[in-house]
Formats: sequence, C-alpha cells, structure tokens
Amino acid sequence: MNAPTELVRQHLIDPEICIRCNTCEETCPIDAITHDSRNYVVKFEVCEGCNQCIAPCPTGAIDSWRRVAKDKPYTLEEQFGWDELPPETEVDAGGAADTPEDVVRITAEATAGQGGQVAPPWSAAHPYLNLYGLARPAVATCTGNFRLTAEDTSSEIHHIVLDFGNTAFPVLEGQSIGVIPPGEDANGKPHHVRLYSVASPRNGERPGYNNLSITVKRVTEDRDGRPVRGVASNFLCDLRKGDQVKIVGPYGATFLMPNHPGSSIMMICTGTGSAPMRAMTERRRRRIALKEGGDLMLFFGARTPGELPYFGPLMKLPKDFIDINLAFSRVPEKPKQYVQDMIRARGDKVARLLADGNCYIYICGLKGMEKGVEEAFADACRAHGVDWDGLLPQLRAQSRYHVETY
Repeated sequence: MNAPTELVRQHLIDPEICIRCNTCEETCPIDAITHDSRNYVVKFEVCEGCNQCIAPCPTGAIDSWRRVAKDKPYTLEEQFGWDELPPETEVDAGGAADTPEDVVRITAEATAGQGGQVAPPWSAAHPYLNLYGLARPAVATCTGNFRLTAEDTSSEIHHIVLDFGNTAFPVLEGQSIGVIPPGEDANGKPHHVRLYSVASPRNGERPGYNNLSITVKRVTEDRDGRPVRGVASNFLCDLRKGDQVKIVGPYGATFLMPNHPGSSIMMICTGTGSAPMRAMTERRRRRIALKEGGDLMLFFGARTPGELPYFGPLMKLPKDFIDINLAFSRVPEKPKQYVQDMIRARGDKVARLLADGNCYIYICGLKGMEKGVEEAFADACRAHGVDWDGLLPQLRAQSRYHVETY
C-alpha cells in the first residue's frame, strides 16, 4: 500500500485582483514574496505562513490558498505565467477528508489579520469591499475635472468627480477605488490597476447623486527626478466630461473614520494624501448642525500655498470647526516647515489628543513622512509628560492609530 500523500496549504496571490502595489513584498519579514513585470508570487519553500502580509493588502489578493501535495507545489515559473488562480483540485491524500475541526482551523489561518493590522474604529460604519473586479469592473462617467493647484506651479493636482449612474458603488471615508487605465503595456498586457483614495464623503461629492471624487497628481517624473509619464494619472488628469472610466473595488476596511458622538480626529497629510482627510472633514461639515463631533485637527504640508490642494476651501471653514495647521517647505525668504515641525509647535494640544481615548489619528502621504511624524509625536508627548513608547501600542490596540503611506 502506497504511503498517503502529505498535503499542505500553499500560499498564493490572486493575479486577477492584485493591483501590484508592492505592499505584500515590503511587509513580508522573510522575503518570501517576489515579482516580475507581470505577477507577484510567493516562494513556497520560504513562506512560513505567518500571515503578516495579509492584513495590509488592500484588495485581499494576498489571502489566496490552494491545497497541494507537499512534493508538488506550484512553482514560481507557473505562478509568473498565471492570469488567474488555478481551480481547486482534488488531491488524493490516501486518507479521510477534512474534519469540521480542520475546516475551522484552515479558515482561521486563511483569514487571520483580516481587517488590517489595526482594526477600524469600533464605531465605524460597515465597509463594502471588492464589489467589482477586473473581470467585471464598474463603469463611471467623468462629470467634473478641476485643477486644484496654481497654474504657475509644477505640481498639477486635479479633483475628479466620477458618476456611477445606476450602478451601486457604496464607499466610506477612508476607502479607495482602483482605476483601470485603457490600453496595454509594453508586453501587450492590460495596464495594472492604480489605487486612489476617495476624497468625498459617503453620500457623494454631490449629495443625492451616485458619485464620488478622487484627488490625482499628474506624474511626469519618478521620485529620482527622471522623466516618466504616469499611465493612470495622465489618463485621469486629461479626462473630459462624459469620458468613461473602468473602476474596481472599493477597497479598504481599516482607514475608516469613527461615527460615535464626541469622537475627535487628528489628521496629518501631504499632497494627495489629503484625499481621505477631505472626505472625513466634509462628512463632519455636512453634519455640523448635529453637533455630534469632537475636535478636528489637521496638519497639512506642501511646498507652497499654491501647491496645496483644497487650500481655498480649507481657508473658508469656520475656525471653531477645525484647527488647521499648514506647513510650507519652499516659500521664498521663509524657513522650511514640515508637518512634524507644526506638530511640535502644537505639542500641548497634540499630546492631549493623543492621550484622549476618543481621539483617532490618521496619517496619509509619502512613506518618508511616517518616521518624522512618529518622532514629532514622541517629542510632543515627552515635553508634556506623556509616555509615547507606552502609548503607541495602546493606540494601535484601541484602533486609534491609522497610517496609509505610499
């Protein structure tokens, strides 16, 4: 009698819904994830099933598994060639089927960490996820495209309004959508999806209509200053009224605003990282008569006032509604200021809000800002008698500290 085949669960990445954001590869602590120009894949012999990559994935593509014979896993070459996951197959294990206990265990392993490394605020509304995918995207129509930054600046940022007509596409503040740029890449494959945070509140850019808005910066160079034309950003910034856009998602189950009365929100952002902050602020502004919210405090950074999106509307908000702190790093004849400098300057209130169990913190922008903001929080706390090292784990455990950097 042949010995029974040893079966294992192989960790895979679903190429149909993966948006190639590189989050999983950056998160994996043992370099078990790699990629080529086509797919992100998992090295079977390296992966230890720690699940640390699952929570940060915005689409759930990373949470994919197949039962395989241990001596015949899917190879990297096979994974690189996939356009979709292989179907589930029956593997002759030479033994009994899964017991109910096995099913519970496997399900728990596969879904460990779902909802993010930090769960959403306890009072956040229920988010809808992955309603539309690459095989069946939603189609939205551009009903507005407005440049937000001054014409004489090199930073071209647009506010784009997308209408979904009769297609249900519910989103919450803090969620994202995926845009499928038209055309093909150099390899003849459809362009990868690009992710954009929603900049409007849950009842739409225009209340009563089935629409939303996004904030998009036209990309003309990479982070090293070399010329490059961003496929999705240029497509979106060039949209005219009536143009159609293929949309997938929505994504994001953790970077959500609190809903309970009395909750405060501290927001730190730069550039297009302002999109979810604009959504949260507008949600609060539209409900201001209800007097249900606590403090709103915003730290917003840009090179100059002309390069700061939503500068004009921000200046029109009532001073007792939101505490606005702007940092500009390239204003002639003035010292450079960054968001972390303003955090230190407002250290008294910052430390108080960080220690307030009803205050939720949101950080969004370029990844390089994350360390500087944490150091500024530490300095503010230290100067006002708060133990930051002890507080940060509590903030995460209480779902009060949310970071979305790229």
